[in-house]
Amino acid sequence: MKEKVAFVVTAYGKQARGGAEQHCRMLAERLTADYEVDVLTTCVENYVCGGNDLPAGVEKENGVTVRRFEAQPIQQELHKYYVRKSKWVRRIRKFLFQLGILRSLASIWPVWTYMRNLEQKVMQSYVFYSPQLFLYVQENKEHYKAIIPINISYPLAYYISLYAPEKTILIPTMHYESSTFRSIYTEVFTKVAYIGFNTVAEQKLAERIFGKKISDHGIISVGIEGTEDADWNVTKRKYNLPEAYLLFVGRIDRGKLSHIIQYYLNYKKRYKQSDLKLVLVGGLFSKPIQHPDIIYTGFVSENEKYTIIQHAKVFVNPSKFESLSLILLEGMSRGKAMLVNGKCAVLKEHCQKSEGGALYYTGEKDFISKLHNMETSDELRLQMGEKGKRYVAKEYDWNIIMGRLKQAIERIG
Repeated sequence: MKEKVAFVVTAYGKQARGGAEQHCRMLAERLTADYEVDVLTTCVENYVCGGNDLPAGVEKENGVTVRRFEAQPIQQELHKYYVRKSKWVRRIRKFLFQLGILRSLASIWPVWTYMRNLEQKVMQSYVFYSPQLFLYVQENKEHYKAIIPINISYPLAYYISLYAPEKTILIPTMHYESSTFRSIYTEVFTKVAYIGFNTVAEQKLAERIFGKKISDHGIISVGIEGTEDADWNVTKRKYNLPEAYLLFVGRIDRGKLSHIIQYYLNYKKRYKQSDLKLVLVGGLFSKPIQHPDIIYTGFVSENEKYTIIQHAKVFVNPSKFESLSLILLEGMSRGKAMLVNGKCAVLKEHCQKSEGGALYYTGEKDFISKLHNMETSDELRLQMGEKGKRYVAKEYDWNIIMGRLKQAIERIG
């Protein structure tokens, strides 16, 4: 019989559209060739409102056993209050990080307990908090060779790392934001068996925060899927898509979109002759800005997403918070000209390592200048596309990635 491995993620299945959920699915399905794979997840569909929209229980999906547990957040209505009340420890740790001394302090004082109770309440009031899932892990962890929680920002990865540290391969998908500096993470990042990062930039960030006492770690990462495109003409009519467009794919909210709509509108004011529209693909989680040159598609199927990517003139990722950016890699793999936020170390790393397969901007002026060059130069877009395809093929080959993951599993097992 094959040995058992469990992934843990907030949501799983065709209805789960987030990057961490997609990350989990791709690794889990590929690992079924070597292990019996479970995914432990919740019944939550809406990550904002919460609620157990999916039935609890066990089902099989593409060779993976999916075990869903009800979420039971404690005082969900007080979540924002607890986040505000515990902000001081995050601010202190972030300030020490900015001074460049947190790494040295962490090597002497690796585990912080300041405001631990409040930060625990933050975790327990998240919509994904699931005592039933945690109990299952505590009672069944000996049956698994490794347990792999994904995304440290939410309670599942945090609590699983505490309940089964000797079995845990944590994939934190962390980035430089306030929540990364929670003091309760110090216990996790110094006690789990292994930490698998997505990029060198993410790994360096963790090393600077948690110091020499950080657990054994390295790069695992994830690859991308090869999915067949939907019919372009059908998709174009369905979503009223233009001939030339700047494309964004992701959650339509302030955190992901950042400043990009205003930058785009200012670009159009400067270059009135440009026929470039802005197409936003994804679920709406904030009030949309109505403008004749902005098109919202809402959620689309995976096949539709890929054909929309394929026909974009320029593809943008304005997020400041990424640990990898699957959508960037998907665009690069298809030879698209990519424009990304230079304030994100991970996105900047992709630009530099691909030697120009993507370009980063550092502000509105830089965004407008680079977008104009990309829109008006077929040669530039072609060159960027070729570099991007080579970069993804070399750095994100599935054989390499799965080899790293299996090596980590065998190391701790």
